[in-house]
Amino acid sequence: MYEMKPEYYTGIAQIDEEHKKLFEIADEAYELYKNEFIPDKYDHIAKILNELRDYTKIHFQHEEEYMKSINYKGMFMQKVQHDALRRQMAEWDLDSIDEHQEETIDEILSIVTDWLVDHILTYDKQIGRK
Repeated sequence: MYEMKPEYYTGIAQIDEEHKKLFEIADEAYELYKNEFIPDKYDHIAKILNELRDYTKIHFQHEEEYMKSINYKGMFMQKVQHDALRRQMAEWDLDSIDEHQEETIDEILSIVTDWLVDHILTYDKQIGRK
């Protein structure tokens, strides 16, 4: 369901490749959500959350370094949004996931969908237009 489509490309190779990976993580969460044959999804959710946290950290660092290298005027707003998502992901408590597995997957999908669609289309594409 989640895939990197042409409208999401920024024209910046490294950022586009990293966005592809974020779409892959989102798709992994979606496939887990749909899978009715895994009764206990805790380990899978924890893996996805950790991968998402780790990968966004790397991606945001690369994106911010790139914006700095081109003196991108919208960098402050981008950094504010990146920091907000970092904080939101830091609040995910792996201990409470076990009791709320489906809700956690819903939350992950909601956040990732909003981020991938809204942030990339509204903000990241602007970087490539500088």
